[in-house]
Amino acid sequence: MNKPNLQLSLQTSSLFVGFMVWVLISSLMPFIEEDIALTGGQASLVTAIPVILGSLLRIPIGFYTDRFGSRFLFLVSTLILLFPVFYISIADSFIDLVIGGLILGVGGATFSIGVTSLPKYFPKEKHGFVNGIYGVGNIGTAITTFTAPMIAQSIGWESTVRLFIILLLAFAALIFVLGDRKEEKSKGSMAEQIKGVYKNTTLWFLSLFYFTTFGAFVAFTMFLPSFLVDNFGLDPVDAGIRTAIFIAIATLLRPIGGLLADKFNPFIILMFVFIGVTFSGILLSFSPGIQWYTVGALAVGITVGIANGTIFKLVPLYFSGQAGIVNGIVSAMGGLGGFFPPLLLTIVSSITGHHAIAFMLLSEFALVSFVIVIFMYYQDRISMEKQIIEGTAEGIMVTNKNLDIQQVNPSFTRITGYSKEEALGQKPNFLQSGQHDKSFYENMWASIKRDGYWEGEIWNKRKDGDVYPGWITITAVKSNAGEIKQYVGIFNDISKSNFAP
Repeated sequence: MNKPNLQLSLQTSSLFVGFMVWVLISSLMPFIEEDIALTGGQASLVTAIPVILGSLLRIPIGFYTDRFGSRFLFLVSTLILLFPVFYISIADSFIDLVIGGLILGVGGATFSIGVTSLPKYFPKEKHGFVNGIYGVGNIGTAITTFTAPMIAQSIGWESTVRLFIILLLAFAALIFVLGDRKEEKSKGSMAEQIKGVYKNTTLWFLSLFYFTTFGAFVAFTMFLPSFLVDNFGLDPVDAGIRTAIFIAIATLLRPIGGLLADKFNPFIILMFVFIGVTFSGILLSFSPGIQWYTVGALAVGITVGIANGTIFKLVPLYFSGQAGIVNGIVSAMGGLGGFFPPLLLTIVSSITGHHAIAFMLLSEFALVSFVIVIFMYYQDRISMEKQIIEGTAEGIMVTNKNLDIQQVNPSFTRITGYSKEEALGQKPNFLQSGQHDKSFYENMWASIKRDGYWEGEIWNKRKDGDVYPGWITITAVKSNAGEIKQYVGIFNDISKSNFAP
């Protein structure tokens, strides 16, 4: 495949442009409202509506990236964006803004192209960092939020929007020339891939995490310009600068989150992240002044930025065979997570006169996510322990304190001939060969009670009646209070080894 680092740079830059276009309306809303009469609810809807298509389209775009490659998807998306950009520049009504904003969502949908394509170019141990670098393309929203209001003050918001047509045409040419024509592609059907993953709870847990973290990022990006103007009396340029700082922090920390996920356990990182979001949401819910509001908003930016890089380390680990559709679903849920908060803020504000409930909901979503991360962390550890037990060459037998067999591994069956079903519920003595007298077993159990373990050679009998020598270690597993809960036996067949008599 063609030059991985070139593709990383090209796709990140293409995402950068897509996200620049995606937030055009929200960045220029204070100027648009001067020419087009909008109610508070209409302004919130127009601000949030690009997120709808930008979220839902991520699912098919992620799938078709696997089918047709990133070059084709980025090129088509860039050309499609030419229409809404021009249409918005001549808009003079609420309906015009809705239509243009809806199609403008294609810019946000391009996110699922790179997270599906780029892992094909790099080894798994770099996927977190690579997807984090790609996610830096999100900073395109900061560039538009920061520069568009200043340009609009000089040449008007309509001419400012038209400037993006030139940018889109330039990148369409770059993608056409430099895009990888040899990218690996798959031919599975969308229905088959969805059918293969939709019952997997991990998919929906990851979707909830991204719904909370990227949703918070998008929501703050979309509503901060108007929110800072309406609630703190800032001028549009100042509000744009503050929003751009938030976006820059959240975006630049994304590769840091991916790098941390490559080096450490991603679940532990997410635990710290969601605790941080929880407390930040609580702080913001108390409707603080501009100083403490800035602290709370920046804390959200830091934590969700790290989380967004961490989450897309987990997706290819759990769904390597369905990366396209899963990346699309998870990223779509993240986008939808950004659609509802601006509307909720408006509704809550109109009813209560403040935004406390909306920010408290962010805190609650983060707290629920924290609890689920803890669950997934321990499930992952149990799964790993199970794989170790299942894959070890030694036979393993676990009993309760009454010596009823509770678990055996495949090597137990290979050595003894007894299946798991035949062994469960039995006592270990059903394997006895009859070659040891009663005193042998009495001494063995006395050692276990005294020392907590016994190790030595023992002759047992297979299912087919064959008697063989084994080297076995029996360990008593105790609770924190010192009470024996289980016994674990680990044994080998040494009949063909030099230790056999």
